[in-house]
Amino acid sequence: MTMKLASPGIDLGIVVSDLDRSLHFYRGLLGLHHEGSNPIPGGGLMHRLWAAESMIKLVLPEPVPEQPVIAGGLRAGAQGLRYFTFSVVELEELMADLVANGVPVIRGVTEMAGGVRIAIVEDPDGNHVEFLERR
Repeated sequence: MTMKLASPGIDLGIVVSDLDRSLHFYRGLLGLHHEGSNPIPGGGLMHRLWAAESMIKLVLPEPVPEQPVIAGGLRAGAQGLRYFTFSVVELEELMADLVANGVPVIRGVTEMAGGVRIAIVEDPDGNHVEFLERR
């Protein structure tokens, strides 16, 4: 039997080093809707943000993990989750705003096949975040 999804979205947990910086990026700059926060078992705090029908969970465990993100996205030479993607409209405007706010750009707006454009930035912890626009 295969799984039966209860929702068209997914939940993504991101362990962060600084909740204020991460909330500024995901809520302040990207505009995700902040649903709330709650303590997590074993110590720490989770903030829940909505991206359409998907939830981004920003998690700051206690103690804060010492191991940083493996830098480099797809080119890091590491397995596992290397980036995640938001489908957006007005990619050029979004990227201009992110650049104006000092967000590190990994790949500027790039034309791909089939009328798709992408751009990739780093979040405050070095995670690669891709934006995709279908034209």
